[in-house]
Amino acid sequence: MSRLLLVSNRLPVTVKADKDGVSVVPSAGGLATGLRGPHEKSGGLWVGWPGDVSRLTPAQKASVEEQLAQQRCVPLYLSASEVSRFYEGYSNQVLWPLCHYLLERVPRQDRDWEVYRKVNERFADLVARHYQPGDTIWVHDYQLMLVPALLRERLPQARIGFFHHIPFPSSEIFRALPRRLELLRGLLGADLIGFHTLSYVRHFASTLMQLLGLEKVGDHVDQDGRQVRIGAFPMGIDAKAFEELVRQPAVLEEVRVHRENAAEQRLVLGVDRLDYTKGIPRRLLAVQRLLEREPAWRGKLRFVQVAVPSRTAVEDYATYRERVNELVGRINSLYGSVHNVPIHYLYRSLNQKQLAALYRAADVMLVTPVRDGMNLVAKEFCASRPDEDGVLVLSELAGAADELDEALLVNPFDVEGMADALEAALEMPAEERKRRMRALRTRVIDCDVHCWVNSFLSALQATPTAPPRVKPQGAQEVLPLIREARELLLLLDYDGTLVPFAPRPELAAPDEELLTLLRRLTERPHTRVAIVSGRSREVLVAWVGGLNVGLYAEHGLWSRPTPDATWESLSGVPTEWKSLVRPILESFASRVPGALVEEKFASLAWHYRQVEPVLGARLARELRLHLGEVFAQGPLEVLPGDKVVEVRARGVNKGRVVGRVTEGMAPGTRVVAIGDDRTDEDLFAALPADGIAIHAGGKESRAGYRVNGPTEVRRLLAALLE
Repeated sequence: MSRLLLVSNRLPVTVKADKDGVSVVPSAGGLATGLRGPHEKSGGLWVGWPGDVSRLTPAQKASVEEQLAQQRCVPLYLSASEVSRFYEGYSNQVLWPLCHYLLERVPRQDRDWEVYRKVNERFADLVARHYQPGDTIWVHDYQLMLVPALLRERLPQARIGFFHHIPFPSSEIFRALPRRLELLRGLLGADLIGFHTLSYVRHFASTLMQLLGLEKVGDHVDQDGRQVRIGAFPMGIDAKAFEELVRQPAVLEEVRVHRENAAEQRLVLGVDRLDYTKGIPRRLLAVQRLLEREPAWRGKLRFVQVAVPSRTAVEDYATYRERVNELVGRINSLYGSVHNVPIHYLYRSLNQKQLAALYRAADVMLVTPVRDGMNLVAKEFCASRPDEDGVLVLSELAGAADELDEALLVNPFDVEGMADALEAALEMPAEERKRRMRALRTRVIDCDVHCWVNSFLSALQATPTAPPRVKPQGAQEVLPLIREARELLLLLDYDGTLVPFAPRPELAAPDEELLTLLRRLTERPHTRVAIVSGRSREVLVAWVGGLNVGLYAEHGLWSRPTPDATWESLSGVPTEWKSLVRPILESFASRVPGALVEEKFASLAWHYRQVEPVLGARLARELRLHLGEVFAQGPLEVLPGDKVVEVRARGVNKGRVVGRVTEGMAPGTRVVAIGDDRTDEDLFAALPADGIAIHAGGKESRAGYRVNGPTEVRRLLAALLE
């Protein structure tokens, strides 16, 4: 297998310093466990922050670096300021709450953005320095959302994957971010972007459509001439390790002690980081509600809540901890006694053996986050129950709910409903408990962390890598070829090539800068210029008819090679079909505000640039399918364009212009065509063997060269005049 370069905010190690020296110990987290095998087998590297090593002596730091190198870990050291502003600041005060739908926790100003961007650049630079041709790069999580595009700039041919481990919110939520476009473009540098669930994939695709106008086709979007695949890859756990752990005598002894301490009580368990997304206060209120309305459970229910300290330096988390402490104290004072309290609250970390013993001992597991990317605790509980007993109560807003539907699913905002589910779990018959747990365990064991890693890497390896790119965007490489031509013929598309797309067709008139540029090009020695457009002849004459350029309207249906020539059309082009197609387009336009129908001599176009993007894309697909069914094998072609569906007579295309415009041209003439959409591919295909095709934009194209839209097209053309 190819060498794997893993990139994450933290390295999968913990640096421990004591009187005997300093050691680098592998971490036991799910990501570290799952990726350890591919990391070792591929001989690859893991790039990330090793934690705070600022207090180590130079000798200790040297020892740490030596031990990291032995484990093929590449450290990126962060200053205290960078940790505060990149990690605790932008990552966890802006991105974390927003992706969990907690907009009220997002600061009013994103002052830490520049540090976030610079740290992402440092990660990209470090990875690029260690990259070798053929390596596969896998970047992880929201702290590094800019890294894929930064790597794409540095390593255009690299195979890059990205996995988003937290929820991706709906487009309405994500659009609240001031830096939303930079983050989206950062992710689109990857070849494959992975999420835990299909709903996150849908949210991401909707966001791309709403903010960038990129439509997901099948499993990918087109970006910069590349296919960026988007998929759901639910993360699993090392189920086998948990099952082996809970069979160990020491763990079984601890299970016995837990059950003995619970005596006549039923043991209910919660295990979470102390994070405001985990829903601990509402969970406690649900326990209180059950005790309040069902006095029979008082003294018979023992709820153990393990709260692992998290982001203790962040003010929001300190406030949250105080709130949880107060709630635990209040409930225990209401329903506790001298001998027993209903809630046993542990604010501490537990090792895996201690957790496994609690999982195995519990009668009910409460996993009720208000929003969670996946939640592996739910899966760990199932893996730890080879006895096929215990009931999982799971939030429907956790990613794991998509897979674990045999759990009792609850709305984490509905305290009464959670109390109902807890009561149902406590009273569930043994036969039903076993049936549900058996199904849950089968899924958790079959779809473990190793399955997750293999499925993502297999999909990444099957994703086509980026085609060769010319830099910068083709301009420097192609200019000498054009300049050295004895005679030059420029075939230029209009919309999306010379001018940006406008909300309405009539608003795309040329500005003075463009008119001056075109006029100067016509005055350049040994140069001819032709505009080859889908526009009508009336529009082209009104806009550029006063220039000494050839005009080819309606995709070449109409030709006027010189300003003093008369318009000529292709012969035998039918138009009677328009009376059948026009009502269909008008019907679709009437269904949604902002859509309009444009009529030309031999074509009709349904424009939806002003329509809400997701709705417009859906209706455009529906319209194309409808037209294809009604007029299959007929004399018509249906062309999807940039926010337009055009219907034209079959056989009318820009490729037919090339034969007419090059007829009788002088030997040594270099033909250069520049266009941005599917209609221009016909033009590119018809060029002479030594012709130069330049695609303007990010779509897939047969063109050998590429620039990024009208601004760079104009810059390229202006460079011919220097």
